[in-house]
Amino acid sequence: MSGDAGVGSFAAADYVVFAVMLLVSAAVGVYYAWADRGQRSSSDFLTGGRRLTALPVSLSLTASFMSAITVLSNPAEVYRYGANIVFYGVSYVITMVVTSEVFLPVFYRLAITSTYEYLELRFSRATRLLGTVLFIVQTILYTGIVIYAPALALNQVTGMDLWGAVISTGLVCTFYCTMGGLRAVVWTDVFQLSVMLAGFLSVIIRSVDQQGGVIPIISDSEQGGRLNFWDPYVLRHTFWTISIGGTFVWSSIYGINQAQVQRYISCKSISQARLSLYINLLGLLFILLCSVFAGMCLYSVYKHCDPWTAGLVSAPDQLMPYLVMDILRDYPGLPGLFVAAAYSGSLSTVSSSINALATVTVEDLLRPYTSMSEKQLSWMSKGMTLLYGVLCIGMAGLASLLGGILQAAISIFGIIGGPLLGLFTLGIICPFANSKGALTGLLSGLVLSLWVGIGAQFYPPPPVMARPLSLTTEGCNLSTAGNLTWTSTTPGQTQMSFTTVPVHNNGDT
Repeated sequence: MSGDAGVGSFAAADYVVFAVMLLVSAAVGVYYAWADRGQRSSSDFLTGGRRLTALPVSLSLTASFMSAITVLSNPAEVYRYGANIVFYGVSYVITMVVTSEVFLPVFYRLAITSTYEYLELRFSRATRLLGTVLFIVQTILYTGIVIYAPALALNQVTGMDLWGAVISTGLVCTFYCTMGGLRAVVWTDVFQLSVMLAGFLSVIIRSVDQQGGVIPIISDSEQGGRLNFWDPYVLRHTFWTISIGGTFVWSSIYGINQAQVQRYISCKSISQARLSLYINLLGLLFILLCSVFAGMCLYSVYKHCDPWTAGLVSAPDQLMPYLVMDILRDYPGLPGLFVAAAYSGSLSTVSSSINALATVTVEDLLRPYTSMSEKQLSWMSKGMTLLYGVLCIGMAGLASLLGGILQAAISIFGIIGGPLLGLFTLGIICPFANSKGALTGLLSGLVLSLWVGIGAQFYPPPPVMARPLSLTTEGCNLSTAGNLTWTSTTPGQTQMSFTTVPVHNNGDT
């Protein structure tokens, strides 16, 4: 569906809001490039000189992995399958306690810059190199999808130029990462998180106003089965799969992923680092609740006329942009705010990834094998940041060409993250483990997780497990012009009314 399909398209005010978001992000990079112009070492550039405080770091931690996937996919998940993803809140709590008490003290007291330095100290240089290479592959693949997938969904609904948005956001992101280092990344994350929240709240407030309050939205969701939390025969996610599985996923992100660890070890004390994790927990819970309630709003508005089944959107990720263009079209600038929120999610994730990639390349692949001065390493850090920024934009282009093949590559994030989490956990809690056991465990874990991951692509779950909850189009009327109208009829207008409860395969983006 394109931007002129009945729900309005981007106006000048929307482009202005989007442009302001990009300009502010770029300005932060320029400011920190000027403020830190006297920095002499790569450590200053990559860790902010370890002078950061808890509040900005916590907000940056929250923004880093709350990507556009959260803004677009979580509400669509609630709309189609119910609000069970709210149980991720349990996994967030467990993850922050484990990270704070198990991983943080080790990384902080060793004063390392790259988490993979720990693997050499604990096991061997070969283990460190293998961990670094796996992280680089994992992150580049993931970042390409993070840039391209939301751009595609937003382009098809709002009519906003696809490659204009991809390249402009990619270039701005690369610019402020290269100019300002970690401090620029952290403070742009703070700004982008506020944009994400503003975008969510604009949709929620307008939906509540349109539907007559919070209670009708909750009631609609309950009647539609979206609040049925405990029936394992209806749900594709249960409390146990989300809370336990989610704990392992988020522990691999907060416990050992360079992009997150690099932030909290840049705090000026270990107590500030711990505090940043727990403030970040509050941010994660609030954004999770916003995304779940946005999904309930989506269902309440379209409970009688599902745009997905009616063919008004071609993929579930387009449902939220469709809602925005539908209910906010009379408020110039607000659709632009929501799109800015989605792209802020992408920017915060991509900037964290670029910064982390530059860090592990300099610390794990250059510093141990060269005799460069700190000044040279600092310039090399900036060069690597620029290189990885361009590479991630290139991966977005590759995602557009390979489509489903590269979409499947996002599962590599979990396939690689699991064995790496096991490796670090082995080193920290099993003092008797040696380097041979560590390498054997990492390689066998990779083989096993690849087998499971690739097998899932060839043998997807049966349709009954991928079937969404009931969705209907009985309230839709499609006029001969093809534009969506509601059930109030106009005399003489030719209309087509239909009712379906579809069985969709879950092969969407």
